Amino acid sequence: MNELERWASFYLLTSAAAATLIGLLFVIITLGAERRVEDAPAKIHNYLTPTVFYFASILFLAALLTFPNHTRLTAALCICLAGVVGLVYSGTSLIEGGDRKSFEERQDLISYAIVPFVAYGLLVVGAILLLHHPQRGLTFVAVGMLTLLTLGIRNSWAIVIEVSTRPRRQDSKQPITR
Repeated sequence: MNELERWASFYLLTSAAAATLIGLLFVIITLGAERRVEDAPAKIHNYLTPTVFYFASILFLAALLTFPNHTRLTAALCICLAGVVGLVYSGTSLIEGGDRKSFEERQDLISYAIVPFVAYGLLVVGAILLLHHPQRGLTFVAVGMLTLLTLGIRNSWAIVIEVSTRPRRQDSKQPITR
């Protein structure tokens, strides 16, 4: 499909950014482990896992869309698959986060559940539009991918600030002095 070839540079750029940022998240995990944050497992589930999922979605979708010889139907199915999986994932976060036990602030619910739900919805809408209006559909897909990328960067920055400003937890064992 000729329309996808015009977007190849965009997909390569976004997938490279997503892959790089996934690597940087591992650095954040290492920093958090060194600081021995007490509530780290819950925070990783609530904050780090969704961010990795957004970046992985971008990487996965860009890889799918750079396959050669796509038809409009196969490209739309790939995009729709990624969008529906993302809608289910972010919808689950939205339902779980609605009771406010999962997230510390209302802003967290917006950035980890509502905005991703909208971004994945854009992917599904883009997939549907791709069948009849390829350029418009691919533009919706691009906006959805850029929304996820921007959101992942924002969330990564929030995680870095949280990890770097926390004081190190002191171990209960004191060094032996003579």
